[in-house]
Amino acid sequence: MTVYHRVRERWASRGGFVLAAIGSAAGLGNIWRFPYVVGEHGGAAFVLVYVVCVLLIGVPIVIAEAAVGRATQRDPVAAFRSLAPSPPWSMIGVLGTVTVSLVLAFYGAVAGWTARFLFQALTGGLDADFGSFVAGAWQPLFWQAVMMAATVAVIAGGVRGGIERCNRVLIPLLGAIVLGLAVFSLTRDGAGAGVRFFLAPDWRALLRAEVYLAAMGQAFFSLGVGACVFVAYGSYLGRRDGLARSAGAIATGDTLIALLAGLAIFPAVFAFGLDPAAGPQLAFVTLPSLFAIMPGGAAVGALFFLLLAAAALTSMLSMLELPVAWLTRRTGWSRRRAAIAAGVVIYLFGVPASLGFGPWKAVSIGGRGILAMMDYAASNVALPLGGLLIALFVGWRWGPARALLAAGLRSRKLARIWIWLLRVVAPAAIGLIFLRAVAVI
Repeated sequence: MTVYHRVRERWASRGGFVLAAIGSAAGLGNIWRFPYVVGEHGGAAFVLVYVVCVLLIGVPIVIAEAAVGRATQRDPVAAFRSLAPSPPWSMIGVLGTVTVSLVLAFYGAVAGWTARFLFQALTGGLDADFGSFVAGAWQPLFWQAVMMAATVAVIAGGVRGGIERCNRVLIPLLGAIVLGLAVFSLTRDGAGAGVRFFLAPDWRALLRAEVYLAAMGQAFFSLGVGACVFVAYGSYLGRRDGLARSAGAIATGDTLIALLAGLAIFPAVFAFGLDPAAGPQLAFVTLPSLFAIMPGGAAVGALFFLLLAAAALTSMLSMLELPVAWLTRRTGWSRRRAAIAAGVVIYLFGVPASLGFGPWKAVSIGGRGILAMMDYAASNVALPLGGLLIALFVGWRWGPARALLAAGLRSRKLARIWIWLLRVVAPAAIGLIFLRAVAVI
């Protein structure tokens, strides 16, 4: 098949790359998933383990992915095939592109929920009829299409004119909203119990193995490592841009947003006597009920769902970029045509996820609903497998000399730590996540 070569786009600045990468990482995993996972696993002790996992597993793999992309200046599929033509290494980019497309398929359904609730909040009709909404057919599909169309429109604008420009607006907005909501929540009567739950560790939780496994899985889901997103974003970097500082900034921004989301949610949950372990329904059932009765709830609800929708969109941009980059290289299509084609196909694959709470509710795979199974397969199997292969490839197959040259790590001590984490710590931790996931399928 003919491969079409184009002049490769570039980020306007390293800051643009960092903001786009934070946007990729700081999605629904931080604001929708992180608070309820914390609630289910005992609060601050889980947060502590999560931060350690981000530092020891997430950051090294972010650097590794970006180094591969910057060194090759190619999309993930072509990048790994150029560095290692033989399997399994040559298939890492394919696995990442397929995985991220699967994630985007069901992620778009959840993002559609945020768009619908945002619309309701802005029009003064916010309520807690989540069950009847997802049980329908056309409404979930319509709002899923709205979010996918917005994603396609931005990606069609290119790296600088689309992805970078959008993130330069949305990431500061996202940070301002989550900070404002945290301040508002912390000033409610009875908020202290929520702060203690979130920030005062229950050290007994550290005796439970599931806390560590859940924290490692959340670090993967939140940062989005293992899907080759940072390979794609790294390929638009200049060869002199520092990766260690950028990875640190990405992890810091991602974690701060997750922690602020917790401070925005838990104090309000405790102040109004709600259940902090309400699970996935916390954002879409529990909190809308809270907004309906609290003073100023309409405005707070609108800001909260604007936060969710903005976070979802910035992550969807990074996910759609992978199949679009592959399509433009293999077909010679324009970004606009490739974005529309990829968006339509992925949307169609996401239709079952939207209908899995309504017309297709009876469909079960391994005891899980359609969206839950897609989420489980991607988050607990495909992403960890991709992360494991990337860590092993960069740490062992690519070789320290070439990896360190590509990463641009100037400190010998930092370089040795990075290689050791990729060779030993990350594979061991990821292996535990993967084995646990496979064992319970």
